Amino acid sequence: MSYLVLARKWRPKRFAELVGQEHVVRALTNALDSGRVHHAFLFTGTRGVGKTTIARIFAKSLNCEQGSSAEPCGECNSCRDIDAGRFIDLLEIDAASNTGVDDVREVIDNAQYMPSRGRVKVYLIDEVHMLSKPAFNALLKTLEEPPGHVKFLLATTDPQKLPVTVLSRCLQFNLKRLDEQQISGQISRILEAEGIPVEPGAVRQLAKAADGSLRDGLSLLDQAIAYTGAGAGVMLADDAVAGMLGSVDRSRVNALLDALGVGDGEVLLAQVAELAEFSPDWHGVLDAIAEALHRVQVKQLVPAVEGESDAIDIEALAAQLRPELVQLWYQMALNARRDLNLAPSPRAGFEMAVLRMLAFRPGATGAQAVASGAPRVASAAAARAALAEPRAGAAHPPSQARTAQPTARGPQAAAPPAIAIPAQRSDPPASAIAAIDGERWLELVAASGLSGPARQLANHAGFAGHEGGILRLTLAPADEHLQMPSLVKALAEALAPALGGVPQIRFETAQAPTETLHQRSVRDRDARQVAAEAAFLSDAGIQHLIDKHGATLVPDSIRPFDE
Repeated sequence: MSYLVLARKWRPKRFAELVGQEHVVRALTNALDSGRVHHAFLFTGTRGVGKTTIARIFAKSLNCEQGSSAEPCGECNSCRDIDAGRFIDLLEIDAASNTGVDDVREVIDNAQYMPSRGRVKVYLIDEVHMLSKPAFNALLKTLEEPPGHVKFLLATTDPQKLPVTVLSRCLQFNLKRLDEQQISGQISRILEAEGIPVEPGAVRQLAKAADGSLRDGLSLLDQAIAYTGAGAGVMLADDAVAGMLGSVDRSRVNALLDALGVGDGEVLLAQVAELAEFSPDWHGVLDAIAEALHRVQVKQLVPAVEGESDAIDIEALAAQLRPELVQLWYQMALNARRDLNLAPSPRAGFEMAVLRMLAFRPGATGAQAVASGAPRVASAAAARAALAEPRAGAAHPPSQARTAQPTARGPQAAAPPAIAIPAQRSDPPASAIAAIDGERWLELVAASGLSGPARQLANHAGFAGHEGGILRLTLAPADEHLQMPSLVKALAEALAPALGGVPQIRFETAQAPTETLHQRSVRDRDARQVAAEAAFLSDAGIQHLIDKHGATLVPDSIRPFDE
C-alpha cells in the first residue's frame, strides 16, 4: 500500500488552512474578491514556508467552476484536479532543471493558446532564479504583457539573483519564516488528527529543529514516527525524539549552567562526560546553552516577561549569575559554536568552551573557590588587594557614613560637582596605600576588573590627587556623560580593596591633566602600528616587490602581529 507523507497529506487546500503568512493571504484575497488580479506574482521566502502551496491555492481560486473567488469550492473537477496535480491549465515548471532559453520559448509559444478547461492558464515557475540570463531576457516581454488569459506565479528562495527587470514586472510577496509556536501548533493538530499521543517536549524539539520551515518540521515528524514506532497507543516520547535528533535534554543544560554558576569544575567535566555518552551534536548543545542564557538574561533585565516552563530553572540561574557574566557566557557560546570545526575534536572544542566560561567567573573569593572545587584563582577584588599590599602603609580611615550630594553645575561653577560615595571598610582588611601618583593610578585601573560603562569611566579618568579618603579625578568635557552615580559607585567599590576603603570620588577641572589609561592604550597602539609598518616596509622581499614589480601598499592594511 502507498503511504502519503504528512507534508503532502496535510498540505493546505484553502487560504484559511495556511499557517502564518496572513499578510500574503490578505492581499491575494482582496485582489480575488475585487477582481483586480495582477498578471505576475513573485513569492519569495525560505524553504517550506508555503510558496508553491499559496500559488496552487491561487490557481484554484482563479479556475474554480463555481467562479473566481478567494474561497474555491474544493469539490468541482477543476479544484480536485489542481489538488491532485493533473489540471492541464496549471503548468508547473521547475526552473532548476529547465534553465535554458529553449525551455522558456516553449512556455511563450504555448501561452498564446486559450486554456483547455479553465478560465485562466497559470504558469507556476518554481526556483525561478535558476533561469539563465538569455532565458530571463526571452521571458521579459511576455511577463510584462501576457495575454489576458495567462497568469504567471513565480517562486524563489533567492530573490537577490533575479534581474531587476523581472522584479519590476511582478507583485512581490515575501513569505516569513514560521516561529516555533506556529510549527508546534500545526504538529500538535496533525498528531491529534492522526491519533498519535505525544509528549509536549517532543513537539517542542521538532518545532525547534524545523528552523522556520513547516515542511521540514513535518518531514522530521514523519521520521520521528518511524523511529519511535509511535501510533496505535505508542506515545511519541520526548527522550526518543531527542535521541533521533541528537539534541540534548534541557535538564543536562541546567546541570551544566548550575556547575558553571557555582564554579565546580569537576562536576562540570563530569556532566560533559555524561553528555558524550549520548554522542550529541555539540553545536546543538552550545545552541541550547546560548538559548538558556538568553532566557536568563530576559528574566534578569525584563522580569515581567513570562517564559516557558521546562527543566531549566531560569529563576534560580537569574538570581545566581551576574547579568554581565550572562552576556559574556552567551558571547562565548556563540563564538565557540563558530569555531567548533577548528577544534581537534568537537568534544574538545566544547570542553574548552565551558572551561573558558569557568575561567571567566569573577566574584568568588579564594575560600569559596576552594570550598566549591573551582580552580584556585582569587577573585578580582582579592587580586587587587594583593596588588596593593606591598605598598600598604597607612591604617584604614575611620568608617563613616556619607550621603551623595550632587549639585547642578551653574554657568559660574568653578569645578564639576562632587559625587560622594558612602565610605566603608573593606573585607578582607587591607592597609591604605600611602601615596598614589599618575602611574600608580593607571595600574589600579588596569587591575580593577571593571567592565562595560564603569570600565569606560575608569579608562577615561585622569588622576588629580588622593588624600583623606577623597579621590580627585579629571574627565575631558567629551567624557562627562560618564559621571553617572551608578558608574561612579561601581568604580569606588572596585578601588576599595586597594585603597583600604571605599573612597569619595570627586571630579574636577585639572590645570595639567595626567595621562589616562585610554590615552596610554591609544599611544601604545599607535606606536605598535608605526613599528609594524616600518618593519614591513624595511623587509627586503617587500622592497623588491615595490622596486621591481611596481607593487603598491593598500592603505590601512598592515596590522601589528598581536592584533
